[in-house]
Amino acid sequence: MEAAENTAETNHNTVNITVVRGNNLQGGKTGGLQSCVQVEVDTHVLGESEKKQLDPAEQRVDYDFTCSFHCPSTAQALSDMAHRPIILTVMEFLPNEKKVEAKKSEAKKSEAKTAEAKTAEAKTAMLGQAVVDLLPLLQGRCSFSSTVPLNPGTASSATESSLDFFCQVVTPQPSTLDVCVSVSIPVLSEAELSASNLLKVTVETAFSVPESWTLQSGSASTPCKYAAALEVPLTAQEDQVLLFCEGTLKAGGQREQDGRQRKWPHQALLVPGNLFLPAAFLQEEPVEQEDGELTGLQDREFRKEAETRKSRVSWDTEMRCFLDAGGTTRLQQKITESRLWPVEIMRSTKAVKMLDEGNPEIPFHGVAFVDMGRLLYPGVRHIRGAYSIQTFSEAELLKKAKRTVSVLKEQAKAAANEVGSAAGSAAGSAAGSYKAKARKKLDGGRPTEPAKKQPASQCIMTPAAESEPHVNMQESIYGAARTYIIIEIALEKPLVPKPSPEELSRRVKALIPPRTPLPAGPGRAERAVLDFHRQVGNVVTSVSHQYGELLGARCKPPENCSREQMNVEMMGSLNDSGRYLAFKEQMKHAVVRIVRDKMQRTESFTDPQELKRFVSQLYVYLVDEMHIALNKIYADDVVDDGSPDEIQLSSSQLRHFAREAQLTGDYQQAVQYYQELVVRHPNEPSHRFEWGSFYMLTGDHMKAEECFHNAVSVQQAHQPSLMMCGVLAAMFERHKEAQTFLERATSIAPPSVVAWTLLGLLHEMQSDSILAERAFLEARRQLRANEGKKREEEEEEEETDREKDEGEEEKEQREDEERDTAACRSPTDKKDPTCGDQDQNQDQNQDSKVQRDSPVQRVGSRSAPAKLSATIYTTTVQFLLQNCALQMAERALSLELLSDGGPSACYPLLLAQLQLLRADYSGAAAGLEDVLCHRDAWALNGHGHFLRGAFTDAMESYERSLNFPQPPSDPHLVLLRLGSIYLQQEKFDQAKGVYLRACEESASCLTWLGLGTACYRLEELCVAEQALTEARHLNSQNAEVWAYLSLICLRSGKREQAEQFYQYATRLNLQTESLLKEFGELKRQLLLTQLMSC
Repeated sequence: MEAAENTAETNHNTVNITVVRGNNLQGGKTGGLQSCVQVEVDTHVLGESEKKQLDPAEQRVDYDFTCSFHCPSTAQALSDMAHRPIILTVMEFLPNEKKVEAKKSEAKKSEAKTAEAKTAEAKTAMLGQAVVDLLPLLQGRCSFSSTVPLNPGTASSATESSLDFFCQVVTPQPSTLDVCVSVSIPVLSEAELSASNLLKVTVETAFSVPESWTLQSGSASTPCKYAAALEVPLTAQEDQVLLFCEGTLKAGGQREQDGRQRKWPHQALLVPGNLFLPAAFLQEEPVEQEDGELTGLQDREFRKEAETRKSRVSWDTEMRCFLDAGGTTRLQQKITESRLWPVEIMRSTKAVKMLDEGNPEIPFHGVAFVDMGRLLYPGVRHIRGAYSIQTFSEAELLKKAKRTVSVLKEQAKAAANEVGSAAGSAAGSAAGSYKAKARKKLDGGRPTEPAKKQPASQCIMTPAAESEPHVNMQESIYGAARTYIIIEIALEKPLVPKPSPEELSRRVKALIPPRTPLPAGPGRAERAVLDFHRQVGNVVTSVSHQYGELLGARCKPPENCSREQMNVEMMGSLNDSGRYLAFKEQMKHAVVRIVRDKMQRTESFTDPQELKRFVSQLYVYLVDEMHIALNKIYADDVVDDGSPDEIQLSSSQLRHFAREAQLTGDYQQAVQYYQELVVRHPNEPSHRFEWGSFYMLTGDHMKAEECFHNAVSVQQAHQPSLMMCGVLAAMFERHKEAQTFLERATSIAPPSVVAWTLLGLLHEMQSDSILAERAFLEARRQLRANEGKKREEEEEEEETDREKDEGEEEKEQREDEERDTAACRSPTDKKDPTCGDQDQNQDQNQDSKVQRDSPVQRVGSRSAPAKLSATIYTTTVQFLLQNCALQMAERALSLELLSDGGPSACYPLLLAQLQLLRADYSGAAAGLEDVLCHRDAWALNGHGHFLRGAFTDAMESYERSLNFPQPPSDPHLVLLRLGSIYLQQEKFDQAKGVYLRACEESASCLTWLGLGTACYRLEELCVAEQALTEARHLNSQNAEVWAYLSLICLRSGKREQAEQFYQYATRLNLQTESLLKEFGELKRQLLLTQLMSC
């Protein structure tokens, strides 16, 4: 940044600063206040206003003073503007009496020039200082106005009494300055503003510093300065060094206050009240949400102690750096090349001892490596965390950060050269030297001036004037103290933009257009006609029941009774019972709807003839519709939906039957169930999704992708379908589409662990480690949140159960005490000698009860399997195996195997499922040998034996899995296969028990068929017929059901029904040769028996 008089740069912008007025100013004299305002930028005084008088009525001073400076359009100048404020100093003119006293005091001095200067200084006193932030100009604004507080300055020898009076004055309102800042043209064009960025680096506090720092600072030694340095890009070719020099050593004993304000980096130029950035506060975050190191459970106790009891060095300083388009690109590129960026730490006195001119020594030189990789996460603009400090090592710097130069050493060399130049040249040469290196150095102290004008807090490295004792810092000084530093890095705009959910939805729509809504259902007129047909059917059914009651036990009307007589008798019965009137009321509402909605008549008739014609027309129409309804009921080619032999299956039953057919290998039947589900519920995406999973099992990936796309077209935000679309797109190496689908899935609430993990797997496939890490990190965060929520729910349930049990125990104990008291109390004896013994026996009984219960509880705890720990990979593998995405499941399992903590307990089970789906039965059995203590392991082991034909081994494994207190994860398939093995081995009693349990838990056609088969073999024909009838209701297309029904009818003497059922079985292509042979033999036996009886 340059002053107004220095216009070496031709491409610059003029910044105008107008101090409008001062409000509520309070001077040190009793009369009217006379003051002026001085404007300073970057140690350059831009101008000073005229002397102004305070308006006592308004309590304000109208300065109306304007000055300006030229700001070059370079990145360094704009970066200076971001962190160097305008300093406004209000000076008070002292009274004449004080002027005279000052002149007399200064006349005693020997040098006239010095006396004159000091006399001039004595004429004014600093009334206060204010700062104005120029950041709004870098945000695209051409002008802004602000009211800034005027804070008192530190007292000097000449103005001490005036400032003491200032501090004692109690003002009703704080003193402020109204300031307006403007530029003729925007500092940044729209294109530059959109391409640029603003980097904010905040160094907060270093905790658990070495004990030697505390001991030395407590002695009467030279005060020490604590500095931190970080190098960041400025432009595409240049870097800038951020130097934080105002570190302060603090003793332990209490935590740092949360919500404290951030500080300006120019503290040497500011009064204490202006050290803090306006509206900028430090907000602590939970340790588990930090981005740095020391976030584990084992580190939290140490951090709690260090941040409370141990000494620390506090900066709380924020530096803001402007990055142009090249600097932003270079920042992203450098993070990609090396994620770890070094932040160097040092502690020194004013004089730093040099080893030699070329290699300066940095006392207590430490370094912390900040992981900047998270700034490349989409949408991330902020990282904050604790980073361990270690002793500086060039080898470690090269290994981790891929850098060879120490920033602090370079700054020390530059400071040494500058001081050497200042010792042999004039002050003007020193100023020129500072400007020459200003493009490389961006520090938090005051620019270099002659040594006599350097403030005490200035951070400048100079050679030692006197010899300083050599500090022999051990290699592990920071490691032994476990020192760490809190650093926050923020960007105004993310380096990698994150697409919004709306943008992701638009991309998905471009890939899969939403399905056009289905045409509306029947209109009101059609619904009125359908309702009339339904009511006609209900009346017909009721009349049929009445007709059956009228006939009684007779199946046919008597021969001497004609049809007309039967109708008369029927009408009489309906009238006597009142059902005729009930039928009329039942039909009345349907007829009203026909008149209102179909014939569009809503007004009453005034003309009797018109009413007569309408009634005639209505009668004809109702008779015609009644005939249509009767034809639907009694037509031969229409199935009677109200027949008791037919059961309307629910959607949940259809889904269960489809999955059962899928698991048992009856793929044709599974397709029929899925088709029926889709036809019934065309707007439900979950049925199409399950249909796609079925095609994944059969290996028809094209049809599976079509089903998943159809599900997304029905509902654009169906998360499971979006995830499977992404998986299939990744399998076909359409990575861009896969990323779109998976990113859309991650943006849908509630957040999905599986979606984030799949997105990470996709980035792993593309070798994008940073984005993969980000996705896995978010997946772990969601998994922890889900587990925490589940844990809270379990604790609430346990607390409720515990309170309930305690209430019951207290009630029982109270009843026992009342019973014992009544038994011990005697009307004649003062005390029953057996009472105490009884109480003692009761206590012993209670103790023995506890002792008896304890082993039971211990046995239960031993028999119950340990809860399997879930990870993001195992959770994702379960989803992928359920949908038969074997390639992606194998990749996720490999990452689970390579995870830091090793594979989880459920890893062998998931690997066995994968091997079973790939028909690697021997590999699955080998992998399950070490985990056969779990019920699911035994079930998987049984499936492996069953599929390779080892039915005896499979039976043993299935029995073991069912012996656990909790059933296996998929008990239905275990029960079906175990029951089939029992039937095969003619263990009909055991088969009956297994199938009966299956019918109770999840009934299906196959479970009832198995139960009926077992009962038939046990000669329990009635129970078998009932079970097979239930199976026929659930699935009338099963040939074995009809075959066994035909056998039962044949053995029950129902020859005609048996033949009919046998025809149904053969028509459905019965493939079981044993049943066909058994039916033929049984038919021949019955025929022979009949012939022999004749």
